[in-house]
Amino acid sequence: MVSDTSRALPPVTQTAVASMAFVIAGGIYLAAYLPHQPEVVLPSVLISVGAVLLLVAGSMLLRLRNFAWDRFFQVSGWALVAYLVIAGLIEFVLLVDQTRGPLLTLMTIVLTVFAIDIPIVLGFSVARYQELPSSSPI
Repeated sequence: MVSDTSRALPPVTQTAVASMAFVIAGGIYLAAYLPHQPEVVLPSVLISVGAVLLLVAGSMLLRLRNFAWDRFFQVSGWALVAYLVIAGLIEFVLLVDQTRGPLLTLMTIVLTVFAIDIPIVLGFSVARYQELPSSSPI
């Protein structure tokens, strides 16, 4: 086993957390207007920036070669299950409250980013400090 926890890794966690900040800001703006229809321009921009940052974090993560992928998938997999349940319950509440149109679409995007973002942060934060097999290609 090779223990190289000081190696330089891309800022996946920071990018994913920034993504959550933008998405949460847009979601709070939208939720403040419920059950009425808010103006959707500002939250659309905030949520779009958050979604793009999530894609950037995902692309940085996918480019990693020498990484503890088994531990990443173990941690993020279970976190994904939990956050999909949470997001699904919140989506159900939105549907029961008869949220429709652009508001429902934006809130669904917020919940989707939320359900994917947190498992990435958790999985990456754990896997980055794991020992790597010595036979791993660099």
